[in-house]
Amino acid sequence: MARYIDANCKLCRRERQKLFLKGTKCYTDKCPIEVRNYPPGQHGLSRRSRISDYSLQLREKQKIRKTYGLLEKQFRNYFEDASKKKGITGENLVKILESRFDNTLYRLGLAPSRKAARQLIIHRHLTVNGRIV
Repeated sequence: MARYIDANCKLCRRERQKLFLKGTKCYTDKCPIEVRNYPPGQHGLSRRSRISDYSLQLREKQKIRKTYGLLEKQFRNYFEDASKKKGITGENLVKILESRFDNTLYRLGLAPSRKAARQLIIHRHLTVNGRIV
């Protein structure tokens, strides 16, 4: 399964807010968003662009994708499933993402972050009804 393996704090800085991707580190003063509250990269401090409606929607979509640790294709498939269901598509999408097993473990407090919860699942430390999921 493909996943993002680069610096997680870079993703938080790109969105200019904490996404709590690192677990307990995000609750301390050592969190890079506290230290450097500007986007990563060569032009992070110098460039300030106007935010269009499209860029605002794109940033929100990317924020959700990065929070749940999804790639674009996975997110698109979840969105198609949500759009097929009755009701508001955005709410259906959040329901689907919140019901994922790794997110459930994170919400239960069994893992400090969603990435750690995913690692517990991949390493087969947890079973559901006696079966490896």
